[in-house]
Amino acid sequence: MSEARSSDYDAIVIGGGPSGSSYAMTLARKGHSVLLLEREEMPRFHIGESLLTYTTDVLEQMGLLDRVAEGGFVVKRGIELTGTEGTFRRLDLGKVGEGRRGWTFHVERAHFDKILLDAAAETPGVTMLQKARVRKLLFAGERISGVRYTRDGEEHDATASFVIDASGRTGVIARGMGLRKTDDDLKMAAIFRHYEGLDERNNPATEGDIQLGLYEDGWFWAIPIRPGVISVGCLVPAEILRKSVPEEVFSRNLKRIPRISQRIEGTTVARDLTGENNFEYHCDTLAGPGYFIVGDAGCFTDPVFSGGVLLALTTGRRAAEESARVLAGEADEGEVALRYQNFFKTGYETYYRLIRAVYDNRYVSEGRELRVTPRHGGQRLAGAGWWGIQERLQATSGGPFDTSESIEHFWLVRALNGDFWSGDNRFFQRLREEKAWRLFDDFEPSYECPVHPGS
Repeated sequence: MSEARSSDYDAIVIGGGPSGSSYAMTLARKGHSVLLLEREEMPRFHIGESLLTYTTDVLEQMGLLDRVAEGGFVVKRGIELTGTEGTFRRLDLGKVGEGRRGWTFHVERAHFDKILLDAAAETPGVTMLQKARVRKLLFAGERISGVRYTRDGEEHDATASFVIDASGRTGVIARGMGLRKTDDDLKMAAIFRHYEGLDERNNPATEGDIQLGLYEDGWFWAIPIRPGVISVGCLVPAEILRKSVPEEVFSRNLKRIPRISQRIEGTTVARDLTGENNFEYHCDTLAGPGYFIVGDAGCFTDPVFSGGVLLALTTGRRAAEESARVLAGEADEGEVALRYQNFFKTGYETYYRLIRAVYDNRYVSEGRELRVTPRHGGQRLAGAGWWGIQERLQATSGGPFDTSESIEHFWLVRALNGDFWSGDNRFFQRLREEKAWRLFDDFEPSYECPVHPGS
């Protein structure tokens, strides 16, 4: 890391999380100069601790997997869905088809994000400054041309060919230009804490698995993030949380999921209860004159299937690749902006459709109401919308995934592993048919998988 210079950069990145680090590394490795501004000092806490297998593939492609593997994180090989009666079903990530990775990591984000930021800072061409807060966007006409930031009590201006909004929920460009739209379809809020002293002998699940505890009006997660430490949290309707005491909501819902309650027996609180309010939003414009919006700055929705880090890394990397094409004179800026937006929207909307498929209780098709959720004895099963993902894979009537032939199980596993850009995934083909699950304005889908090209 070196001090910022006064001359122009090829790019200025606002935010040092996974999307910002990914952009900075990718562009700098192509011989360009990058100023990376992080407003806090790493490490800093962040939620979103369970990775997808495709995320691990991207880390390997970027030459970062060995660094992450040395971080002492927990290996993840499966997902357990469990309910209020102690029933459960395990999805083995290894059943993904020939030639695909069947494992990944759960990570402590403070440590994980710092690994990525350190790697970016060590990349020749990157100037990384922490505790640097962007105060203002600079313009040359309608083009974003730089930023004004403060650091150590001093104000600085920096200019660049591109300014990248990787600032997550802060949304420096997304909010500053009025591009962010709030989504109100799910209206969920999260509360969570960390426990230490975890004893795996109490664990009724498979060691290392993430547990998703399902009940009628929300869900719980249990994620082991390092030996002896587990992250436990729940999503509930934001309206309920606003009218209640968070500690009471957390304790009441935890008692509803016996397998997670059993898993944390004997632990003590390592991080006090923290909350996140309703936090669903998206931008329909994600690139324009002099800027790209990447990762959470451009879109965020329910975190149930752990797609955030994958989407951050891939959109950061793709924005850098498109920036490099413009800087090399190989492509027109308007052309790459449109191509990038289509890529971003395809990944995020596919992920969103997966979430909606399990939250929605009914599915309307061709004028008929088809149940996503199985019933037992005339009663809707708790968390049944989630069970329905697997229940309907082999069904031939009564569900949204019905076809004249069954959908092979590995398509579901690939979907949950991050196969968001695949045009061939038969599971996602079904989800893309539902107009009610659209997230963005009309766009041209980009079915080119950045993780497994050609699929």
